[in-house]
Amino acid sequence: MIHCKDLKNPQTEASLRILIFNATHKNMTDIDKQIQDLKERLQYIQDIFGNRENANVSLLGSKLNDFVHALPSLGPAQIKRQLGSLSDLFTFLENKLEKELTPMDRVRIVRHPQRVCLKDILENVYDNYTEIGGQGEYSIDPSMIIARAYITRNVGKKIYKQPVMVIGQEKGHGQEFRNGGSVKPWGNAKALEYMKVAVTENIPIHTYIFTPGSYPVEDYPGAAQQIARNIYAMAGINVPVVAVISEGGSGGAEAIGLADTRIMLSHGYYSVISPEGAAAIEGRAKSGSRISPELVESCARQLRITAQDNLKMGYIDRVLQEPSLGARPEHFDFFKKLRQEVILATDEIILSVRGIKLFRAIALRKLNNPNIYVRWGLSQKSGERLLWRRYQKYRALSRWAYKDSTPAWQKYKIAVSEAAWSVYSFLRYEFFGRHQRAITHLAEDVQGEVHALFGRVMHKTSKLLRKLPGVKKEKEEVCQLTTLSTWEEGMSWDEHCRYISPQANQDRTLPCPNANKFNCLDLWAPDLFGDFAGVCSHCGHHFPMEYEWYLFNVFDPRSIREFSPRLESLNPLDFEGLEHKLDQAKKQTGHKSGCMTFEADIKGIRVVVAVLLARFRGGSVGAAEGEKFSRAVEQARRKHMPFLAYVHGTAGIRIQEGTNGLIQMPRCTLSVRRYLEAGGLYLVLYDTNSYAGPVASFLGCSPYQFAIRSANIGFAGPAVIRETTGLDIPPDYHNAFMALSRGHIQGIWDRREIRNNLHHALMTMGGEFLYYR
Repeated sequence: MIHCKDLKNPQTEASLRILIFNATHKNMTDIDKQIQDLKERLQYIQDIFGNRENANVSLLGSKLNDFVHALPSLGPAQIKRQLGSLSDLFTFLENKLEKELTPMDRVRIVRHPQRVCLKDILENVYDNYTEIGGQGEYSIDPSMIIARAYITRNVGKKIYKQPVMVIGQEKGHGQEFRNGGSVKPWGNAKALEYMKVAVTENIPIHTYIFTPGSYPVEDYPGAAQQIARNIYAMAGINVPVVAVISEGGSGGAEAIGLADTRIMLSHGYYSVISPEGAAAIEGRAKSGSRISPELVESCARQLRITAQDNLKMGYIDRVLQEPSLGARPEHFDFFKKLRQEVILATDEIILSVRGIKLFRAIALRKLNNPNIYVRWGLSQKSGERLLWRRYQKYRALSRWAYKDSTPAWQKYKIAVSEAAWSVYSFLRYEFFGRHQRAITHLAEDVQGEVHALFGRVMHKTSKLLRKLPGVKKEKEEVCQLTTLSTWEEGMSWDEHCRYISPQANQDRTLPCPNANKFNCLDLWAPDLFGDFAGVCSHCGHHFPMEYEWYLFNVFDPRSIREFSPRLESLNPLDFEGLEHKLDQAKKQTGHKSGCMTFEADIKGIRVVVAVLLARFRGGSVGAAEGEKFSRAVEQARRKHMPFLAYVHGTAGIRIQEGTNGLIQMPRCTLSVRRYLEAGGLYLVLYDTNSYAGPVASFLGCSPYQFAIRSANIGFAGPAVIRETTGLDIPPDYHNAFMALSRGHIQGIWDRREIRNNLHHALMTMGGEFLYYR
């Protein structure tokens, strides 16, 4: 302390001047920092509202400018008072602007560099973690982060450390090598690998979705096939999975999004496609052309992408409220709430499938008390119950988004038939079948031993007989291996063809696309679409054919029995123009949706078939198509029949249905997995153009996938790849031979031999080795 009598001391005076200078300098530094913070808050608000005029935003800008200009003439007390008033004004108007946010404003919030990211969450939600991947520019894929973390819980006088596997996309704060959270196939493969590690260690998985969508490359393993593998695997992961959604873009979100509980941040969005992508499709934008901001805003609104919209539709379980205008790294109360939410969600999942749970479940749900210990490990039985609950949950989604006009009496008849088939299948294949198989296997073993014994005796006897004079020696016959049939020269087309393409009625010639390469001659339409089945007689190029051709030429005559024909595609989001387009498609095709399901025979083998119709809105999949596909899979499981998905063509998920369409990816995959685990045979046959969501989920997860020659298969079409990556891909980037080379499909078939090849596949991949026999 400096006393008054010491003020005349020169050393004291110097010290006092230094103290005053430091205090003044510190005050000026604090003022500069506060002004800079206000400028950053203003810039953030302006970024969110874009070019849209807003009186409150303009007011904040003018008030801040006035203060900065008047700063040199103000005293310390005035500066402090005006800074406080200005800060209060910012807080007040931010809360007011929060209520004016449009869906597109929320999109800009989640894309902003100041948005919280996964690194922030790891630092503030979990007590400790070790990052396994995504650490830098040279990582296998830095846009996907995996971390082994734990959460410390104080319950009474005891401390518990509960481990968890954290997986999510990292957008980063201006880190360009993060690729904006767009994960490449090997990044999703890395995530899947550590999901399996979590299963081995019996610990929960927390996934954080911060992605505009996956990076659309087809380098091995390929975007579509890797996402399909992820979704299929997550359908069978028997540990709790909690997903937190900030930016959930299309298949990229679904790659780690199949969860028991889905929490969505209040400013996040979850959509089948970005608003800009939807606007480009709706506006039929050509390459290089700009889409109007009004159309983008309209699409964002009509797609219903916000947290409240998705909660209302049932595709998320709860919404976590963020601070006004979105959570940023300095909002520490937000991280505290997020921590409580993921702990509570994990506890609830565990208790929902575990035996001893009554009082803790009541305390968690009713009292919202997180200080109750719940062990985060599951027994085998609890894991099985978890998988069943997950299947039931997703199976019940989107039922409001399609129309089933089947009469009540017919629904009752179908329900009775399904129940009867279930009882029959249980008795035939489970109860009696198990004992029958045991007896058969024993008989086969005994028969094999007898054959071996007598075979040895007969071999010795025949050797002795051949040494006797006058015995003729028989010529040995060479056995040939059976292979898939191919179309060879001199083979004639099936004379019993019962369907003639309308294209065969055109009296004109068509050039083959490969004419310049292989010198193919022009083809006369009646021959090409009649006798040649749409196949160039010189190079084998396959021209597109109607799906009816396959119905009449692949399956046995009069064997097709269609089911679920009255499930009808609707316009659940009231998307502008969709209703008219659906009506046109229904009139054009005679079908109520883009999926046709039926039972049929292929050379006497009964199969269940689902066909995606390219003529119905490009074969796009919405709620009705997903429901029909799931019902077909369930019918195949119930009746113990093989299941065939023939993709006449699919443009992906129907974007105008929003998340009602997107949810079909995990929903149908869960049905497929249940069927395959019961012992079914699932074949997929691609034709024409097959892209996006269906290929990246319930089609791409089949172990046996084939393609018609000249088919194109991939995650995103050339135009989408050009728009999202700026890359021009080669012309053959998606063709069937490229898909075969990277292992997506297992074979390429000639259209004229589909019937023979399918029968061959059913007998060799199925035959006696699967339950349907």
